[in-house]
Amino acid sequence: MIGFGNRGVETDDYPSLQGPTMTEKFRNKYRIPSARWAAWDYSANGAYFVTICVANRAHDFGRVVDGKMQFTPLGQCAEDCWNDIPAHFPFVDLGAHQIMPNHLHGVVVIAKPVETHDHASVIGHASAIGTQNFASLSPKNKFGPQSRNLASIIRGFKIGVTKFARANNIPFAWQARYHDHVIRNDGEWERIAKYIIANPMNWKNDEFNKK
Repeated sequence: MIGFGNRGVETDDYPSLQGPTMTEKFRNKYRIPSARWAAWDYSANGAYFVTICVANRAHDFGRVVDGKMQFTPLGQCAEDCWNDIPAHFPFVDLGAHQIMPNHLHGVVVIAKPVETHDHASVIGHASAIGTQNFASLSPKNKFGPQSRNLASIIRGFKIGVTKFARANNIPFAWQARYHDHVIRNDGEWERIAKYIIANPMNWKNDEFNKK
């Protein structure tokens, strides 16, 4: 298992995401406080769609051949580190994900034990939240433990890949920002999963397919 650093931290390839199985798994199971966007707590339980890019959109993770990813060693490391996230963050479950030549898409589900006060379902009744670009990876969330929020999860993953690159003398850097979106209902979950899984097949026309 590839380490995450000091913080301890195609459709056929994802059979569990076909049909209602994945939706049923998460429906009404993980719950988040209903909140306005300005007060959003990124340590709160919820399903988050994230996109993380390589600096300058360099094709460091591999290439797409016949609609499937062929990993470089660094791309394989990124795949392994992503799959290892729950081992370093036991309160995390992973939805669909796809490593692409110069970026990755993935769904991170924060699933801490539900608190006793009223919550709204993350896959049913969460408030209409929207999207956010992070200005930096420094955790600015004033809510909850900083080692248990979305930023710390992404930071730990990125550290693991960066350490591998440095250890193997591979020139590599991440884009400083990442993009996230709070998944608000079953329809969004399924559309996002389909989009992620179809990425390799759609690579030719992908907006990220630029060197």
